[in-house]
Amino acid sequence: MQFKLKANDLGSKARAGTITTDHGSIETPIFMPVGTIATVKGVHQRELKEEINPDIILGNTYHLYMRPHTDILQKAGGLHKFMNWDRNILTDSGGYQVYSLSANRKIKEEGVKFKSHIDGSYHFFTPEGVMDIQRQIGADIIMAFDECTPYPCDYNYAKRSMHMTHRWLERCLKRFHDTPPLYGYEQTLFPIVQGSTYKDLRQQSAEYIANAGAPGNAIGGLSVGEPAEEMYAMTEVVTAILPEDKPRYLMGVGTPINILENIALGVDMFDCVMPTRNGRNGMLFTAHGTINIKNKKWEDDFSPLDEMGITWVDTAYSKAYVRHLFSVNEMLGRQIATIHNLGFYLWLVREARKHILAGDFTSWKNQMVKQMDKRL
Repeated sequence: MQFKLKANDLGSKARAGTITTDHGSIETPIFMPVGTIATVKGVHQRELKEEINPDIILGNTYHLYMRPHTDILQKAGGLHKFMNWDRNILTDSGGYQVYSLSANRKIKEEGVKFKSHIDGSYHFFTPEGVMDIQRQIGADIIMAFDECTPYPCDYNYAKRSMHMTHRWLERCLKRFHDTPPLYGYEQTLFPIVQGSTYKDLRQQSAEYIANAGAPGNAIGGLSVGEPAEEMYAMTEVVTAILPEDKPRYLMGVGTPINILENIALGVDMFDCVMPTRNGRNGMLFTAHGTINIKNKKWEDDFSPLDEMGITWVDTAYSKAYVRHLFSVNEMLGRQIATIHNLGFYLWLVREARKHILAGDFTSWKNQMVKQMDKRL
């Protein structure tokens, strides 16, 4: 993997760059649609490629390990072939799922024992095992195994967890370097900065991760319930330490406003279930604010879903029609909302890139944040 910086914004830490892997170029800043179980929910790969048009999508190690299981993925020739996706894929290592399964897991130095959310069976993830699983899945960018701490989190727990995540990283790196990729293209491992919302821990972790010398780095353990101001503060601490010549990935973030503010702090890569999950629940993100399409006010509004027309659904359907689809629980409504939201998120990061390259990102960002912070 290679990363080249194209431009830096003079009024902030925002950057525009290009990541190149064996599956093509990724222009940053980038938003990665979440395809947890080998599908971006409700979206055909054709629509994903032609309408939403991301350079990279995300899959999840825990969920793909559970279903369809890695033996099926290996027989298929890896996740790209299994789901018919010829662009980049990143896999999250499962650390967040370990966090979310808090009632059904036990963490120790060796790894994590957890109970399946599907059938109650027990499984054990180790740093080495997670590297092997991600080799079998075959994503272009894979994540180190970490523990994602909750919010709020006791300082001593956060400190112990951070040091364990660092020890796990050493084991991940060793296993990764001791095993070859399986499908004829290279994979890249990103370590993850932890430390909860404690500045000194985030500094320690960022320094440790920077010294690991990986081709890219991630920031984990944010967007887990903390106020946005704390997220921004921790991101700023970390991006000041992580190498400038390597991409920075802020995991699980966030709203359109969160994304713009974190781009301004020097983040290059994002993922979040918000555009898909919220879309399925009737929330549409637009450049002028959010729409709850289930509200009665849209019942006789025959204007286009979004006059900006970023994706084909925006001008093909009216607000009244999409509201009707939700009111009768028709799955087409959820599909339309998902395509719209993902299209908007990709438009937003690409506009951010254009303004970084043009040199007016900060003023544009401030205007967009003000515009989007409304309920329509």
